[in-house]
Amino acid sequence: MGLFSKARPTPLDGVDVVLADLDGVVYAGAGALPHAVESLNRVAEKRRVGYITNNASRTDASVAEHLTDLGLSVAANDVVTSPQAAMRLLASIVPAPATLLIVGGEGLVVEAEKAGYRVTRSAEDAPDAVVQGFSPDVAWTDLAEAAFALKLPEDEGGIPWIATNNDWTIPRERGVAPGNGTLVSAVHTAVGRLATVAGKPEIPIFEEAIARFGANKTLFIGDRLDTDIMGAARVGIDSVLVLTGIDRPKHVLAAPEGSRPTYVLSDLRELHEPYPQTERKDGVVTVNGASVRVVGGDVQILATGKRHIDLVRAGATAIWESGTPIFVLNVPEQLYDDPFHRP
Repeated sequence: MGLFSKARPTPLDGVDVVLADLDGVVYAGAGALPHAVESLNRVAEKRRVGYITNNASRTDASVAEHLTDLGLSVAANDVVTSPQAAMRLLASIVPAPATLLIVGGEGLVVEAEKAGYRVTRSAEDAPDAVVQGFSPDVAWTDLAEAAFALKLPEDEGGIPWIATNNDWTIPRERGVAPGNGTLVSAVHTAVGRLATVAGKPEIPIFEEAIARFGANKTLFIGDRLDTDIMGAARVGIDSVLVLTGIDRPKHVLAAPEGSRPTYVLSDLRELHEPYPQTERKDGVVTVNGASVRVVGGDVQILATGKRHIDLVRAGATAIWESGTPIFVLNVPEQLYDDPFHRP
């Protein structure tokens, strides 16, 4: 069934808990993204709002303080972090009070200590596991210590390696920068091992949030198909991809099955707008006046509609439902147009 075909007045209809990613959804760097704060405050008038972040550099309390400074009302318990998911995962593999070699920032250290672990930064301290999370202060020396500790493969008696997340990039005020996945990859290149990932798109971080907020009907908002939307799909909840962060219209059109959002929005104001119906007739997909069809290897725009977001929605649905990989299709450049806010 097409993901844009669900009939709801707005994406919020019937939802009791909204979970939102942070980077690329609420803010890029320190500053709030346009329309995010007022839109989420409006959501919070009638629904519980929680925040999920793969960024391991800060504590839940510091994230809550930042969000409150931006104009939201957020307590530490409203924030679910990838370090929390990592500690939950570690508990079944290497129970506390084991020693963890931490590569990352305060957010990871605080959660490790709260869970009863001893923390070191040196492979010479014979750690029982390596836990790696993003921090802008991670240096070559930190990555080297992780590599030294992980030199022996796990099936040969080596220690476990947990990554809080594997996001390749992170949106910042000045643009897109390397994320934790890039740093994890550097260690992987050195040791030839793969990390076990605790955060999105893996399900523990979603399960923690759903249980913590007592959700019956959850909507998750993210800006990345490969982590946010894939994770929501894996746990079986509806999702919003908002085009204020990493992924762009070209990524939406090419989204593989399992990473396709329930809704695509220009910005968070559209959470409160009626979501347009998708109409199908004689192979033509129409969304609010924008019409697209796939004929053979050609994607054809029959009508552009009044808003480019509707053309993106119609084009994505037509391409997805064609069952044809986008790389073998002739796609009009107009479908790739990107007038939306970017970090």
